[in-house]
Amino acid sequence: MQVHLEYGRGGLDVQLPDRRVLKCLEYQPADPLADPDAEVRQALCRPIAVPPLAELAHGRSSACVAICDITRPVPNRVILPPILETLETCGISRDRILILVATGLHRPSTQAELVEMVGRSIAEDYRIENHDGRQLAAHTRVGHSPRGVPTWIDSRYVSAELKITTGLIEPHFMAGFSGGRKLICPGLAALETIKFWHAPQFLEHPRARAGCLDDNPVHQESTAMARMARCDFIVNVVLDARRRILAVAAGDMEAAFDQGADFARGPFTDTLPRPVDIVVTTGAGYPLDTTFYQSIKGMVAALPILKPGGTIILAADMSEGIGSADFCRLYEQNATVDQFINRILHSDYFVMDQWQLEQFAKVARKARVKVVTGGLPAKTLRCLFVEPAESVESAVAASLAEYGPDAEIAVIPKGPYVMAELGGD
Repeated sequence: MQVHLEYGRGGLDVQLPDRRVLKCLEYQPADPLADPDAEVRQALCRPIAVPPLAELAHGRSSACVAICDITRPVPNRVILPPILETLETCGISRDRILILVATGLHRPSTQAELVEMVGRSIAEDYRIENHDGRQLAAHTRVGHSPRGVPTWIDSRYVSAELKITTGLIEPHFMAGFSGGRKLICPGLAALETIKFWHAPQFLEHPRARAGCLDDNPVHQESTAMARMARCDFIVNVVLDARRRILAVAAGDMEAAFDQGADFARGPFTDTLPRPVDIVVTTGAGYPLDTTFYQSIKGMVAALPILKPGGTIILAADMSEGIGSADFCRLYEQNATVDQFINRILHSDYFVMDQWQLEQFAKVARKARVKVVTGGLPAKTLRCLFVEPAESVESAVAASLAEYGPDAEIAVIPKGPYVMAELGGD
């Protein structure tokens, strides 16, 4: 059978043996909005649990609109225009509106990426700036979270009279779902906050996983810190497999997010009747699979349906390489995954971005990982604790030979965007 995998900008078609593939796990059918622009505008006028945006904007002299960076395919060209029009119509002058890119600890957006993200008109006509989590002096301390995390948030956001966040609601392998509170923490938080929020005490919790919000400490802490920083209004969307808008959740940061997350469970969840020996997965294509760092999310997505000792075969473009210099340094300092885990659990060892290697450690405890990519050479991949493979087909063939005639395969063409679960027939 031929399967189309999300890979880079164009995708990757692979041939898999029909009788060995138990199932391809996909988005569930859902109708996209017939008129997304109208739906967004209506959501601004009839939001969830707060007054209309125009009413909130009345009498305010400044506004900050937080948006995701290039790693998230947010349809800003649909979301931003009605927000910006509303703010200006209500008397907030254009020079008092800041679009702030919530990079967290990612690199800053380039000018070309800003144009891709928001469109040329907005990129040229509005003030757009990148958050920089490494500059503590550019942040304001708004308090401590319930679990004692010092909460530093970008001062430009904190000082704005009207605070708006935008984004996607989709599965997130630590926080349950993206969107809502995550635009503030980690999106606009300082390193001094994020390093505690991403600490093992939170990430090793069994509820810190995709699709889980109840009793998830990562979600709870993020929500509490965002509440301290304050958010007046969110505009979040849910997208389908073709990145068309399925739903708009706008209004109160918590109520609108909860409603959007409840909706998202439907299209994003697919089930498998039993665990398999091999899972073919992806980094979800551009823009999420541009680095090995981000592509780890695709590996984690395969864990719920994989037998212990099974193999994950990941296809990801990795056109920008491994990731940040700090993330690369983790591999230089740790000869094995076990050495790294021992350090973060039993000492004061800290390197920025270590949380992603900690997520990979969850994968390594259960599975072998084979990686198919055009972005990194085989020698480099071996240093990242994974096995290189020339093609998905060759990796599958080798794994089937290893596991025997009864071995089964599952495929997740969109990787971390699908919540793979055991259940059903």
